[in-house]
Amino acid sequence: MKYLSNKNGFLGIDNDFSFKEKVVVVPFGLEKTVSYGDGTRNGPKEIIKASHQVELYDEELHCEPYKKIGIKTLKPFKIDKNIKKALKKMSDVNEEILNRKLFPITFGGEHSITPGCIAPFVKKHKKICLLHFDAHADLRESYNGEKFSHASAIKRCLDHKNVSVISFGIRNISECEIPFLKKNSSRINIFWAKDKNKWNLKKFKQMIKNKIVYLTFDVDGLDSSIMPATGTPEPGGLLWDETLNIIRIAAKNSNIVG
Repeated sequence: MKYLSNKNGFLGIDNDFSFKEKVVVVPFGLEKTVSYGDGTRNGPKEIIKASHQVELYDEELHCEPYKKIGIKTLKPFKIDKNIKKALKKMSDVNEEILNRKLFPITFGGEHSITPGCIAPFVKKHKKICLLHFDAHADLRESYNGEKFSHASAIKRCLDHKNVSVISFGIRNISECEIPFLKKNSSRINIFWAKDKNKWNLKKFKQMIKNKIVYLTFDVDGLDSSIMPATGTPEPGGLLWDETLNIIRIAAKNSNIVG
C-alpha cells in the first residue's frame, strides 16, 4: 500500500512525527450514480484539505489521538468507470487493510461505495451490524436501472444474510421500499428523524450491545442547515451533538470495526 506523506494526508500531521499506523484512511471519490447534485468525486480531496485546519487536541479525550493510534492516508488510486469493478476494488483495498490488522476509514464518494466497503467484513465476521446515518433508507432494489445505485446501497448490503442495520435520521423513503422493510423488520431498525425527540436511546444501547459494528455515514443524514454540501439535501435532519451522542453510545457498547 502506498501512502501520502503525513503532511499531505488526513489531518496534515507533521512529517517529522514517526509512528506505526493503526488506522488507514482510504480516499475513494466514486461518482457514478449521483441523481441530482454532483461533486462526490471531490469529497475525499476536500475532506483531507479541510482536515488540515482542525486542531489536533481533542478536548473530550484530553489528548492528540493521532499520537496514540497512528493515522496514514492511502494515495488516491484510479476508480474504474464500471461500478461493479469499482466496488470490487474498494473491497480488495479494505481486505488488504484488514489482513494487515489495521482499521480502515473510507472517505467517499457517493454512498454506493458501502457494499464494497463492507464486503471483507462480511467475510470475516459471522454477523455484522451497520450503524447507518442517512436521510434516505437506501433500500430500493434499483434506481434508474442501476442495482448498485446510491439509492440501493443498504439493500445491497442486506443481500448478505449476516448483515443487519440500525438507521438514524431517515426522513425520505419510497413506497417500493416499504414491503422489503416490513418483510425484514428483524434485520432493519429505523430511528426516524421525525421522532428524534422521542428516541429511546436506552433501547438502542441494548440493540447494539456487544455487536460487531460497521459505521456508514451519508452526510445528508445531517440537517441541511449544517450540511448543505450534499447532492440530495433534506430538511429535518440530525444535528451535530445528537449525532455524536449516538456514536458515543455505539463506541462504548459495541465493537466498531470500520
